[in-house]
Amino acid sequence: MPEESAVAESVPFSTQIRTETERQHAEAENSSFMSDMLGGALGVEAFYRYTGQLWHVYRALEERWETLAGDPVAGPFVRPELARLARLEEDLAHLGGANWRAEIDPLPSTATYAARIEECARTWPAGYVAHHYTRYLGDLSGGQVIRGTAEKLWQLPKRGDGVRFYVFDRIPNPAAFKREYRSLLDRLAVDDLEKQRVLGECRRAFDLNTAMFAELGDEFAVRRRG
Repeated sequence: MPEESAVAESVPFSTQIRTETERQHAEAENSSFMSDMLGGALGVEAFYRYTGQLWHVYRALEERWETLAGDPVAGPFVRPELARLARLEEDLAHLGGANWRAEIDPLPSTATYAARIEECARTWPAGYVAHHYTRYLGDLSGGQVIRGTAEKLWQLPKRGDGVRFYVFDRIPNPAAFKREYRSLLDRLAVDDLEKQRVLGECRRAFDLNTAMFAELGDEFAVRRRG
C-alpha cells in the first residue's frame, strides 16, 4: 500500500483527472446527438437548441464568480478571459432572434446539471472546480472542432456570430493557457481525500453532460419521426 500511495502521489492531479475520466469523456464526445449534429444529420435548429442548453449551464458556472474569486480553492480558476455567458447570448440572438430568451427552456437533464453546479458553487468550491475544468478546458479543446464544423455546416461567419462562444479572444495562446490551468489543478489546495472527491465530481460532471446530450438526442429523434 505505501508503494501504491507513493506512485499515486507522484502522478500530477491533472493527469489523474484525465485518465480517470476517460470513459465518461468518450461517452460524452461520442453521443448520438453530437455525432448526428456534427455529421450534418440535424439542422441548425439542433445547434440552436444545444446552445440554449449551454446558456443555463454557464449561467450557473459564472453567476457566483464575484464570491468565488476570493476563495482559496476556487479563486485561482475564476479567470475573466474565460467568461462565456455574454458570448452565448450573442450567439443565441443571432441564431434565434430577439425572442431567444423565451425559447431556451432547460431540459430536465439540463436543469439537474445546472442545479448541481450551482450547489457546488454555493457550498463546495473544490467540487465547483471539477465542473469548471470539464467545461472550460473542453471549450478550449474539443470545442474548437464544434466551432469549425458549425461554421461549415450552416455557413456561419468564421469566429463570428453564432459561434462566438467558442472564440477566446482574450486567450492568445490556448496551449500555454491550458498548461497553466493544469498546473493550477496540480497545486489544488486540498488534501488527498478531497482530491478523490473532486475526481468523483469530475466523473459526475461528464455524466451530467452526457445525460443532456441523450435528452437532446431523444428530442430530435421525436421531431424527425414527427
